[in-house]
Parts: sequence; structure tokens; C-alpha cells
Amino acid sequence: MNFEQRLLDVTNAYETLITRKNETLLPGNGIFERYKYPVLTANHTPLFWRYDMSPDTNPYFMERFGINGTFNAGAMKWEEKYLMVVRVEGNDRKSFFAIAESPNGVDNFRFWDYPIVIPETDDPDTNVYDMRLTVHEDGWIYGVFCTERKDPAAKLGDLSSAVAAAGIVRTKDLKTWTRLPDVISSHQQRNVVLHPEFVNGKYALYTRPQDGFIDAGKGRGIGWALTDDICNAKIEEEKIINFRYYHTIKELKNGEGPHPIKTAKGWLHMAHGVRVCAAGLRYVLYLYLTDLENPEKLIAEPAGHLMAPVGEERIGDVSNVLFSNGWIADEDGTVFIYYASADTRMHVAVSSIDRLLDYCINTAVDGYRSATSVETLTTLIKKNRESGESV
Repeated sequence: MNFEQRLLDVTNAYETLITRKNETLLPGNGIFERYKYPVLTANHTPLFWRYDMSPDTNPYFMERFGINGTFNAGAMKWEEKYLMVVRVEGNDRKSFFAIAESPNGVDNFRFWDYPIVIPETDDPDTNVYDMRLTVHEDGWIYGVFCTERKDPAAKLGDLSSAVAAAGIVRTKDLKTWTRLPDVISSHQQRNVVLHPEFVNGKYALYTRPQDGFIDAGKGRGIGWALTDDICNAKIEEEKIINFRYYHTIKELKNGEGPHPIKTAKGWLHMAHGVRVCAAGLRYVLYLYLTDLENPEKLIAEPAGHLMAPVGEERIGDVSNVLFSNGWIADEDGTVFIYYASADTRMHVAVSSIDRLLDYCINTAVDGYRSATSVETLTTLIKKNRESGESV
């Protein structure tokens, strides 16, 4: 097949994918609706990223820069468009950030022409990923992300040990990004999120203290820390506000997703929980609610997960994983939840602030024992039987 024919076939397939209309999966669970098709995959990345478009230097029209996955995206509304700052991973295993936008939030996502240029510090990052976006009341748009470097204390021949820290960039136009110093912490930090408002005149951070790059160790859950200066952010006092528990969805690790949504009933949070199972690590998403005036005070948390991987979401580069670090709350209360599956692709589910609050406040809490789960279920069954509402 000649260059021109392959160019035509690949271009047509790309446009068909990009312009495909997404479909709601019904009836759903009443809390949210998933959409049928992933909103971003490796094949959504521009052809001029992956191919040398010249017949002289690429006569077989083959990929020159392979893309392995598009996942773990921060999200925000910008100039009436739905934007994701996507973690794009090349076949070389290096991740970088790129912006994709959609007119409606559920399909027709297209990447901007160029990836984001993240300035390096004096100690260059080996890898950067999982950016959380926060439009802060100080007037800046912040991106807080994980920066990974080889562990300088690793034994000779150990090429896997790494050190994770929280990197920070900020921008006013999403095009030029200024790098701030990495967050100083006595622990490794892979999941740090900036709260959108000042708290007692300080910047507030959701953290996840870890003993090691993978192992949370003695880190007991999602932390809360205040810092005077975001340009020299330092975690000195850290308190856990959402704990890990034995034999739950978050017994091994948990971490804040995107920054919480401010509602009339409190700050609505989405987080991920990790447990060990026979197939390895299982990542799911869950919600919790904190006090409006005291965002570090937990006031509601339903038992179990909000979302877990289903069907093809379970299959990919890292199987059995759902992860989210981006959602958008529209002015009418609609909430677009952007989540990644298997460290491979991006999906969307749609709900509303009212529905998510109803779920968060009125769903039973975890009793931490099988007997209490039976009590909760029995109470619901009796209520429905006595009212004649059972089917």
C-alpha cells in the first residue's frame, strides 16, 4: 500500500473516531450515567504527533512517535469548552501533559496542537503525571502533579526504586505555565490537591503521606495541610481527614481525586481507594463530604465505592483500575466525572450535585463488619416490604 492510500485510510479512521457521537448507558444506578465510548484513547491523539507526514522521510507512513495511553486527566471549563489536561504516555513510558477540548463534555474531544511545556527544576523530573487543576481564588490556575525521580539511595543495579513529590505549575491562559518549587514534605507525596479557597488566610492542600513510592506504609489516609506561601509550599503539620480501614475498599491506600466541589451542604469530595485482591491491586472511586466552614471536618461518607471498573474498563495497561483526578460542575448543577480505566483511556460519567449529595448523605455508612451490613440491608428490605414497594 502506498503512502497516499495509507494517509487517506488513517485520516478517515481518525475523523470517524473523533466525531463519533457518544451514547448514554441506561438505566444505570440512578446516581450517575456512564457513557458507552471512551472519550479519549491513544488513537485520539493527533496524527501529526504520531506520524511523519512526509512521503520522502516516511514512505511507508508508519508511526514515528508511539502513544501508549491517554489517562488520569485534570479537568475544567474554559471559554465554554470542556477541557482535560491529559496524562499522555508514550511507548517510551514517559508521560507528558496535553490539553484536549470538547464542545459538550461527552464526545468530540480534540487535542490542542502542542503538548504543555513544563519547565524543569534544578533537579530534572524523570516523569510527570496526574495533574489536578484548581482555579484558585488568588486568580491563578494551578496544576499540582506528581513528579518522579530515581531514588538516589537505591542499591546498585536497582532501576525501579523512585521518589515521588508534588510539583506545582500555574498559568493564566493555559498556554504559558510557570513552574514553582516542588512541595517540601517529610514523606513521599503522589496525590496532592490544592483547595480552591484560602483557609484562615493560607493555602490548603490535600495530601497522601507515603513511606515509599508504592507503599503508603504508616500513612493513614488523606491528609490536610496549610501553607503560607504557595511559591514555597511546605507541609509542616499534616492531619488525616479521611482514614484507611481494614477490609474496606481503601485498606491499602486512598487519595484525593480532583479538588472538591463547593455545595450548599458542604465540600463534595471524590477519592480513590485501593485494596489487594487475588488479581492484584483494585482501584475504585468513592465520595465523602466535609464541612463548608471547616473543610477538614468529615460529615458524611457512604459505605463502599461509587464506581468500580466494569467490562472493558478492567482491561488495559494496569488492569482492574479506575482513577479520577478531574470533574466539572456546570452552573446548572450537572457534574461531568472524567475517569481513567486501566491506566489506558479516559471515560465520562454524568450526574448532578443534587444526586451526588443525596447519595453521599443518605447512603448508609460502613459498619466495618458483615453483621452490620446485614442489619443495613434488613432495614431496607423491611421498609420496602412494609410499604408494599418491593418488586
